[in-house]
Amino acid sequence: MIIIIIFFIYRNDRSPILNGAVTWYKLENFTLLPNETQYELWIPKATKKDEGVYVCVCTWTHNHLQYTSTAARGLLVPEPYACRDLKIFSPFVKEQFVYEGSRISLNCSVLCGIKKHCGCKAHWEAKGTLIKKMSTFHRTFNITTEDLSQNVIATETLTIERVSPEDFVEFRCVGERLFESTSYTVTLKRRESMIPLVIAGVCVFSLCVFAAVIVKCFAIDLALIFRRYLPFRRAENSAMTFDAYVVYQLQSEDKDTEDTLCHFVTKVLPEVLEEKCGYRLFIHGRDDIPGEDRLELVEDRMKKSRRLIVILTPGSGSGSEVKEQNLQQPVMGGFDWQVGLHHALVQREMTVILIQLGDTGPQGYTHLPPGLQHLIQKSDPLRWPQNSRGAASSNSRFWKRVRYLMPATPAKKCPQSDII
Repeated sequence: MIIIIIFFIYRNDRSPILNGAVTWYKLENFTLLPNETQYELWIPKATKKDEGVYVCVCTWTHNHLQYTSTAARGLLVPEPYACRDLKIFSPFVKEQFVYEGSRISLNCSVLCGIKKHCGCKAHWEAKGTLIKKMSTFHRTFNITTEDLSQNVIATETLTIERVSPEDFVEFRCVGERLFESTSYTVTLKRRESMIPLVIAGVCVFSLCVFAAVIVKCFAIDLALIFRRYLPFRRAENSAMTFDAYVVYQLQSEDKDTEDTLCHFVTKVLPEVLEEKCGYRLFIHGRDDIPGEDRLELVEDRMKKSRRLIVILTPGSGSGSEVKEQNLQQPVMGGFDWQVGLHHALVQREMTVILIQLGDTGPQGYTHLPPGLQHLIQKSDPLRWPQNSRGAASSNSRFWKRVRYLMPATPAKKCPQSDII
């Protein structure tokens, strides 16, 4: 930008003085401007630094008398400005989702220029015409200048207080100038209500909880149904001869306890697990061969069994009856206890199934050997419901739990009905 400051000095008769000496000063610090002796002061590429008051001093002679005239001019350098091509600042998405009945504000912002409005404006159109009739709405228009970039932006805000079904149409943001225009289209779409999703989520959650409860309550039943179809379970210890080795203590001071134990071991246990479920059990007194060495018999049958069933009675396995026995004593249960616990605890070759007959009494399980107490701490014994209707039913809860702990497939197939 080139700025010219011109001074004309006149005599009293208004005729110009053409032969005077001229000097220029800048009033800010009254600095003499060198090489400026003309009536015109040229300032090329003027910037804000050149703003100020300039003083022209003219010395001239008239009728042999010297005169001095001064005059001052202020200089202001305006900020540069420019009109730019119209550009839509907002909206910048093609689709706007909103709930029916809610409030929404749409901004149509157009970049007009730098430090100058340039006569542009912004407005909203719907369905190709100016918005004249909609649901409750109002519009506001303003022009703002950004602090850093000095961009001038024209904005019209369309506020719909309550969106109705008729408002879900295309809206066009239009920026206009004298011979120029630009636009951007945004479609107002209905946002689906969250209520169906919430209901669906609650239903799914309730179904999951219900399924978890069903699985929790009927986990054993489901396992008994499906495990027969799992091939890897069928191969479990398939070379074993017996499914379970039954260990019990026959000696007891209580006659009723002995009768209950004999009834359970000789009748109920074989009837359910062998006859109804097809398992093969080894029970002393029934399956041992007369004359065979008892030590070899117990060791051999124990190695050929996949499970160890321990029958607990109020007097079974007491310290005096177990600790004082030796290998030659014919009392049933003494050596069996020791070998069975050795296989279960030391060699970890067998899974133990603990079955409790009758009440444990005030002493609990403290009278049992330490190894057996350790097994009881890991897994509570299953209590046989002697006087219940399902005492001898394979589909009772007690026997389902016993069957769940038994091998998935019997060691020797026996004719049996399909049992759940």
